[in-house]
Amino acid sequence: MAGIANPLGRRAEYPNAVDPTRLFPVARAEARQPLGIGAAGLPFAGADIWNAWELSWLDSRGKPCVAVAELRVPCDSPNLVESKSLKLYLNGYAMTCFDDAHAVRARIARDVADCTGGDVEVALRERPEFARLQVTDFAGESLDAQRLDITDYAPPRPQHLAVPPHARVVEEALVSDVFRSRCPVTGQPDWASVQVRYRGKSIDRAGLLRYLVSFRDHADFHEACVERMFIDIRRQCAPLELMVYARFLRRGGIDINPWRATPGFAATPANLRGTRQ
Repeated sequence: MAGIANPLGRRAEYPNAVDPTRLFPVARAEARQPLGIGAAGLPFAGADIWNAWELSWLDSRGKPCVAVAELRVPCDSPNLVESKSLKLYLNGYAMTCFDDAHAVRARIARDVADCTGGDVEVALRERPEFARLQVTDFAGESLDAQRLDITDYAPPRPQHLAVPPHARVVEEALVSDVFRSRCPVTGQPDWASVQVRYRGKSIDRAGLLRYLVSFRDHADFHEACVERMFIDIRRQCAPLELMVYARFLRRGGIDINPWRATPGFAATPANLRGTRQ
């Protein structure tokens, strides 16, 4: 992949054939180093769940087919894939013939795995399954109705995170729908709902909301934002177990939904589709 230019923020021609060189890898280590996450071992498990809503290809007779593609990229892959490059890559399927959906799925899995360096899982939801793509928002108590004065919008402020004195041990899920960050290349806003699930001393909810809002003008990729949240909450609040799961609104026909969790704390979460998605 060396020498490939990042297409984000550039004018790009849409391909008429599948071209894996369109995929642009971004090294995860660049965002992890400032957080103290080294290559020796990750403090979390997890994956990035991608939903591509604009996938189409031609069957062996030239008739168009459509599906929603779900990709799961493991968090221990060396690279993530830049989202516009994935959109350009997937658009190459629109004018390419395949024998069946299995061949499409296998080709996407192989090419994205080569880009990310991880074992990528791909599922295709075709027309008979569309009705089962139901809307389900995060379970948990909302943080957003609190009446708070907030003035910090960047950089992220982990000092807002705290455990009150004499806090009792709880297991709960807290949710916010007001999260926003910005693309580190174009500056465009990225909107998301965030779920923080944990077991440990109860986290101050006002501080947690202030912390999440402090990403509002912060520029970073979706995956890096979630990993920063996980590390900051773990360091400041010391939960016994923790999961952070963010579901971002789609841009360019793709939504990205990273989750990171204490190993063994939670089963692989469902690929929900939130109301705003």
